Amino acid sequence: MGTNRLEAFSDGVIAIIITIMVLELRAPHEVTLEALKPLVPVLLSYVLSFVYLGIYWNNHHHMLHVTKSVNGGILWANLHLLFWLSLLPFATAWMGENHFARVPTAIYGAVLLMAAIAYFILAHAIIRKEGQDSILGRAFGSDWKGKISPLLYLIAIGLAFVHEWLAQAVYTTVAIMWLVPDRRIERIVTPD
Repeated sequence: MGTNRLEAFSDGVIAIIITIMVLELRAPHEVTLEALKPLVPVLLSYVLSFVYLGIYWNNHHHMLHVTKSVNGGILWANLHLLFWLSLLPFATAWMGENHFARVPTAIYGAVLLMAAIAYFILAHAIIRKEGQDSILGRAFGSDWKGKISPLLYLIAIGLAFVHEWLAQAVYTTVAIMWLVPDRRIERIVTPD
């Protein structure tokens, strides 16, 4: 089976996740700028989660672009990733509405951690099917960002119980680390 349907389905699910998140942004009833102040944590949570979804969408696209075909294991691994990403609107809203309180901040990190693990599982399911010498297999190489991200999420989850803003700084750092699209695949497909 080709990758077109899997990619189209995943794109649709991610679009719905973003739509659900934006619907959580409620406009204030007052017409002053001061009325926006209580919404700052909600907006910051949304922006961070939007960036994360953009990162996953971008890297997912690159990964499937070089994947020749999918099997049942890849389909299930992809659904596993989409499951964790689908929890992002809940975690985002809970964290934002509660002004980055400890438990919601830790749960947000747990969702990010599980999504990272699910992405790793999906990538390795594809590599297992297509081989270490496949484009994706060669591109993944040492995958230092993929290995350090879960560790940073674990640290941030612990930091959430010490100081919430330290956890937020780690979540933001990981997002910045991934913000530049993963060029490993592009380098192999179109070498300089």
